[in-house]
Amino acid sequence: MKLTSLFSPLTIGPYQLQHRVVMAPLTRMRAEKPSLAPRPLNVEYYAQRATPGGLIIAEASPVAATAFGSPGVPGIYSEAQIKGWRAVVDAVHAKGGVIFLQLWHVGRVSHSSFQPGGVLPVAPSAVPIPPEMKTGTADGKSTTYETPRALETSEVAGVVEAFRQAAANAKAAGFDGVEIHGANGYLIEQFLQSHTNLRTDQYGGSIENRARFLMEVTQAAIGVWGANRVGVRLSPYGIANGSGEPDPMPLYSHVIGALDPLGLAYLHFVEPRSSGSGRAEVNWQNVPSAMLLFRPMWSGVLISAGGFTGETADAAIRDGHADAIAFGRIFISNPDLPRRLREGFPLTPYNRATFYGGDVAGYTDYPVHDELEKA
Repeated sequence: MKLTSLFSPLTIGPYQLQHRVVMAPLTRMRAEKPSLAPRPLNVEYYAQRATPGGLIIAEASPVAATAFGSPGVPGIYSEAQIKGWRAVVDAVHAKGGVIFLQLWHVGRVSHSSFQPGGVLPVAPSAVPIPPEMKTGTADGKSTTYETPRALETSEVAGVVEAFRQAAANAKAAGFDGVEIHGANGYLIEQFLQSHTNLRTDQYGGSIENRARFLMEVTQAAIGVWGANRVGVRLSPYGIANGSGEPDPMPLYSHVIGALDPLGLAYLHFVEPRSSGSGRAEVNWQNVPSAMLLFRPMWSGVLISAGGFTGETADAAIRDGHADAIAFGRIFISNPDLPRRLREGFPLTPYNRATFYGGDVAGYTDYPVHDELEKA
């Protein structure tokens, strides 16, 4: 079966893509330590997966030293990190690719051992992640999540500024745009959702107030980049990291309605069937589809991610449900994924044990199809 829709051109912002196979942002925990800057190994990894006219959304990168919740993830707040990312960007551009950077603040999905000075992580409200969900400390010990400290109203502007500065740093590193991480239970989604946002100031209460932080962060990035080089990622029906709105439709209908007039590069959905899939296989049955529910509310480019095959991705685009499909786990194990999908070549299975941390194994040692043919 020829995947004609998946391999048709697409314009995203000012960029003309040659195909619609997007590399999803993937946390791999392989940055240089202690600088948490991308290193030559990361350059090789991204260069392997770059294609002419193909979009890569680089992994979630904390916007400040206080925004971390995992070891070994690259940041975007220091000169060393900017320099490290510049090498990644240059390698992707050398192969004709387009690359955005995902901007990240984990909020309560952290531990005091990751925080400068050992203080508590911050969140919209002092609501901990349920104790049955475990986290790791900076030295790798398993523990329960702590109760975060609620941000003071006067502090919120500083977090927005951290996102703005990170967007400017991404521009200095040569990226083609940025994606705001508003999904998967991290800080922005903590503000959005009613069970994690118990605030009584202008950032809490009504849906409009709970969406204010996302809108301010998005406008800050637009101020740096222009709207057509800023994307936003949402997971309306996700459950990762203790997230989940009891009735997502009113909240996300408002959010999408507020974002739609801005002229963003794209909106990026995490489909519910993939929520939490970095940690374990997820096979939800009878769950709603974010792209089907919210596509009618979005007039711009829509990217969807979560458990797609080449055939289901092509069908989603052909049927108008999405404009591009982001692939994660199978892009890890198939550095030449666009070619394999286009030619119908078999896919190399991924090894979940090597997703996070480590070195070359499970990172840059997956072969391309031609190497397998020679073996």
